[in-house]
Amino acid sequence: MADLVIALDYPDARGALGMAERLKGADVWMKVGLELFTAEGPSLISRIKDLGFKVFLDMKFFDIPNTVRGAVRSSVRHGVDMVNIHLMGGERMARAAMEGLHEGAAGSGASPILLGVTVLTSMSQEDLPKGFSTTLPETVLQLASAGNSWGIHGVVCSGHEVVAIKNSCGKGYLCLTPGIRPVALGDDQRRTMTPAEAVQAGSDFLVVGRPVTGSDDPAQAAHAILEAMKQA
Repeated sequence: MADLVIALDYPDARGALGMAERLKGADVWMKVGLELFTAEGPSLISRIKDLGFKVFLDMKFFDIPNTVRGAVRSSVRHGVDMVNIHLMGGERMARAAMEGLHEGAAGSGASPILLGVTVLTSMSQEDLPKGFSTTLPETVLQLASAGNSWGIHGVVCSGHEVVAIKNSCGKGYLCLTPGIRPVALGDDQRRTMTPAEAVQAGSDFLVVGRPVTGSDDPAQAAHAILEAMKQA
């Protein structure tokens, strides 16, 4: 059974924690991204964890290897259960990130997850820089396969690439899928899927934002998505 991750895309702790309170008790993770983490800092992580949720810190770290190692280590020490890097950073950066992950978890008994970003789900083929010799799906698969060989736990990718990634890297290689939409929405995501389609493709984590957080009844909206995932 895949896990549902709720994107707390808020500019401050008040909105994010308010939504987390409304979802308290639901079998979901919480995702903290760039805007929210930059606004509120690491203390927000513990406040969300205190509500009973696992936390995915979505920072897409991309820097020199030693800097990324330290950033991942610090993230894990703050209690995050999953963190990501950008695979365009290359092998040395990815391996350094794994070292930071283990260092951060040492002695805690925790087993945090490190994922690598392939190509953002907001991007389509025409968004790739000119001069790329591969198609978008080929680029995603190449990056995912590289991440697998570098020892990370899985990738962030669209649902459309999951089958190819699982076939290439194995069923145990995790796929986290943003852009999950119960119905089509007019927003900035391009490569989207419904919850049932993503589960059928083999996604391990489904990220949902506005369909839950923008609902009049977020708990019910999350429950409906979880039911669709179970029935897939």
